[in-house]
Amino acid sequence: MEKYQLIATVAAGIEALVSKELRRLGYDTRVENGRVRYQGDMKDILKTNLWLRTADRVKIVVGEFDARSFEELFDLTTDLPWEDFLPVDAQFPVEGKSHHSQLHNVPSVQAIVKKAIVQRLSRFYHRRTRLPETGALYPLEVAINKDHVLLTLDTTGEGLFKRGYRKNKGGAPLKENMAAALVMLAHWFPDNPFVDPVCGSGTIPIEAALYGHNIAPGINRSFICEQWVNLTPDGLSDEVRDEADAAADYDVELEIHGYDIDQNMIDIADENCRAAGLTHDITFKQLAVKDWHTDEINGVIVANPPYGERLSDHEAVHELYRQMGDRYRSLTTWSKYILTADMEFEKYYGAPATKRRKLYNGALRTDLFQYWGKKKR
Repeated sequence: MEKYQLIATVAAGIEALVSKELRRLGYDTRVENGRVRYQGDMKDILKTNLWLRTADRVKIVVGEFDARSFEELFDLTTDLPWEDFLPVDAQFPVEGKSHHSQLHNVPSVQAIVKKAIVQRLSRFYHRRTRLPETGALYPLEVAINKDHVLLTLDTTGEGLFKRGYRKNKGGAPLKENMAAALVMLAHWFPDNPFVDPVCGSGTIPIEAALYGHNIAPGINRSFICEQWVNLTPDGLSDEVRDEADAAADYDVELEIHGYDIDQNMIDIADENCRAAGLTHDITFKQLAVKDWHTDEINGVIVANPPYGERLSDHEAVHELYRQMGDRYRSLTTWSKYILTADMEFEKYYGAPATKRRKLYNGALRTDLFQYWGKKKR
């Protein structure tokens, strides 16, 4: 099968996690801002779409070059082998973005790229009329940064964070791939207890269970490239999915708990857990942070508490942070990982973090406050 230059796109701050995932899957990587580059064929594309827990999308690099005029953009786009990717009836919408470049008018950039591809394909397929665009969808993007043009083909479709299990959600849900990133950053081992004290719709505990069982996060959803009969050999998708299913360890026993003060959120979490097929692995219960206690050791707490972005919420959120500190500081063998946009979290928690890591929850700057425990043997 044809080898492609590939990109896994990723939220700022967790590029190293995606690179680590790809290396574990056997790929050489190159990390850049917001993306990780690697190489692979269609089987690798399906495999990485299935397995990447923390990435946003998997894209094929069709071409890249420098361009400072629309004429250059048109000519260099036309020179690319679009017929190797797009059949005669392909639907190929072109999205665009541009930063710090002479070609800064994004609608014009999109229109020029579209026109160039149409010209190339019309010549190749000997079309005198418009291309029909009635077939499968091939989403394209033109991204220009400092006059460097990157043309990519999205193989994923709906973002990788959409695992397929979240049937309901709360007011400010954490995306599944960000929840998976928190689980991975916590260095949790599946033979230790895992607790989310403010679990909301249950995303963090569910991602922990998928990780603990080594279940491919994309196993219950489809990807847009599976519809590309010109590129994806018949039966390849089933082959990759069967391999992923065989790699899962459904027998490992997990101790994962999710708590929330709101019973409605616990009901939603239970619903999502059932959809993920993990009802025997996670216990959800209505419980306030201040009322939780444990005699267990060597556990991990991962939490995404409210940030108190509205002024009226500040007092309640700061009280929650105080309760966390009062409850968790004595758990010296437990590690705690708490994500918040409140940069004064340590003040209300009552102790400085062992380490802070800057992450972005969507466009919002947050910090992961890490308190490392000393495991008892």
